[in-house]
Amino acid sequence: MPAPFKPGNAKKGGTLFKTRCLQCHTTEQGGPHKVGPNLHGVFGRNSGQAAGYSYTDANIKKNVLWDEQSMSDYLENPKKYIPGTKMAFGGLKKEKDRNDLITYMLKACK
Repeated sequence: MPAPFKPGNAKKGGTLFKTRCLQCHTTEQGGPHKVGPNLHGVFGRNSGQAAGYSYTDANIKKNVLWDEQSMSDYLENPKKYIPGTKMAFGGLKKEKDRNDLITYMLKACK
């Protein structure tokens, strides 16, 4: 059973984003896709739907509605959550790290 999302520390989440996510993702509106898609507006959107990004069929077919809980479940182990994803990130095993990161992303991706 996945750990329920709880609001975390956005400042610590921002540091985690810079060290673990920024090399492949941007968050600002109109930001470029990198190796991974731009994450602006990701919450409330379904997986595989960022315009102009080439997703794997696995991401498109999973059709996850991204919210705090689904993002936390995904970030714990992306390849287990969406088998066939091309995201090479191994995951954030610590619940606190996921909560902090998602708390940051909720603001950064709006």
